[in-house]
Amino acid sequence: MSEPPVDPAQAAGSAPADGEAAQSKKGAKKAEAKAKKEAEKARKAAEREAAAAAQKAASGGNEDLAKENYGDITPTTKVDTDKVQLKKLGEEHLGKTIKLRAWIQNARMQGAKMAFVELREERNWTIQGVMAASAEGKPVSKQMVKWVGALRLESFVLVEATVQKPLEPVKSCKVSDYELHLTKCYLIASGPEVLPLGLNAANRAIASFEDEDPSAPTEAVENLSITESAAAPSASLSTHLNNPAMHKRAPVQQAIADVRMTVRKLFAEYLDSKDFVQFEAPCLIGAASEGGANVFSLPYFEKQAFLAQSPQFYKQIEIAGGRKRVYCIGPVFRAENSNTPRHMTEFTGLDLEMEIEDDYHEVITMIEGVMLYIFRGLQERCKEQIDLIRAIYPSDDFLLPEPGKEVRLTFAEGQKLLREEGPEEFRHVSDDEDMSTPQEKALGALVRKKYGTDFYVLDKFPEGARPFYTIEDPANPKVTNAYDFFMRGQEILSGGQRIHVPELLEARLRKKGIDPASPGIREYVDVFRSAGVPPHGGGGIGLDRVVAWYLNLPSVHLTSYYPRTPKRLAP
Repeated sequence: MSEPPVDPAQAAGSAPADGEAAQSKKGAKKAEAKAKKEAEKARKAAEREAAAAAQKAASGGNEDLAKENYGDITPTTKVDTDKVQLKKLGEEHLGKTIKLRAWIQNARMQGAKMAFVELREERNWTIQGVMAASAEGKPVSKQMVKWVGALRLESFVLVEATVQKPLEPVKSCKVSDYELHLTKCYLIASGPEVLPLGLNAANRAIASFEDEDPSAPTEAVENLSITESAAAPSASLSTHLNNPAMHKRAPVQQAIADVRMTVRKLFAEYLDSKDFVQFEAPCLIGAASEGGANVFSLPYFEKQAFLAQSPQFYKQIEIAGGRKRVYCIGPVFRAENSNTPRHMTEFTGLDLEMEIEDDYHEVITMIEGVMLYIFRGLQERCKEQIDLIRAIYPSDDFLLPEPGKEVRLTFAEGQKLLREEGPEEFRHVSDDEDMSTPQEKALGALVRKKYGTDFYVLDKFPEGARPFYTIEDPANPKVTNAYDFFMRGQEILSGGQRIHVPELLEARLRKKGIDPASPGIREYVDVFRSAGVPPHGGGGIGLDRVVAWYLNLPSVHLTSYYPRTPKRLAP
């Protein structure tokens, strides 16, 4: 049976249909491959983004939005808010924003988002600073907190902060009832990686007063916060003086310096009120005018010059020049090779001279007045500093005599007291020989016990113990109209009535074995020949000793800004 005939049109239409199906399958595969490729590309991009985010998080979080609020200070850095000193901080500042320039006394992190710092403005005025990262990253970021927590000790910074109340008083800081919430911090000057003398060690009692060669290297003292007092070592005097910046930053040293300057001011205040006139004496002189060997000499062009041992002659010249009462404050130089806690080769003298109308005891009364004014003034003006010093160098209060009951003993009476009530080794002391330092201290203890005072006068010193310009007692030429003032049994002033008649002066010079025509001496005697000079007397006070003995410090070197000794000429 034959097959039915095929329609040519139908046969022609079936071929394209099969081709379209094949083409559709091929496109689907291609699209699928492309989709897979895009998905893989997206996955890899997501992985890269995730890795970058993780890396960023590991390095401190997101973008540092607070980067303008911290870092090294620049000439364009500005903190536009009020400056408030820590000692003036009060309730009126709560919630207000202030700025402060201070040293970093301590810095520590608490977790990754908070740092605590102790800021010291001056002396021992300190306050706690708190820095916490803001949730939004501004004004304080994590990076900023981390930077502040890593600041080196004794770096100097400028901060902006809000004054707040702490949860409880901050016992480690002088300003304990407030704290600063820091919003800006700029580094003005960085501290070293390791402090050669930490503030804590600098603020402790000096361990040894042996002052070695200042050019020799000193071992670094452990760098600790001042609040870690129990853990800090003490340092030697040499270490202190070889690190003057940290030595002077110690609150105890600044307190001593405050007391020192107050003594100077009180001395001048009292004498100004008594019609004394201040003058200036030279330090360079052309001859060793007091005839002693303990004088520094130096070349002076084609001649030789000397550093003045005392302004004594110049005080007398001022009196000869018509002044009734004069005083001066200035350096005094002694070329004594004495390496003791009581001696320095340069110290500050508080000197006065006055005309005598009736009796030289007028001068003693005047000096007693100025010294008592100083002592009582220190009690009123420096109580805080004295308390701080005594926390480091403990001492008893300085006992003063009751008004009108000032203690004056003759030299002979002092020696008699030593013989009768003093230690066994002083049972045979002589009235004709000057006192030794141990004798002076023993007598000071007896006077304190017997009279209840640490301040007293010894009068009528033996003739052999006083310089040539001191007048002898007309009633007893074995003694002089000369006196010493004592604090805690140690001499702080030497003085007396001066010879004002040239013939008597020449006679006493010869008695002392000094040629009246020798350089420096001749010019001195000529002053009294050139015009009539009234009777006069005075004294020279060692400022460093007054401060040291009042505070009962172990060495006068602690009271000097830059002590000079046979072993030290630096810094």
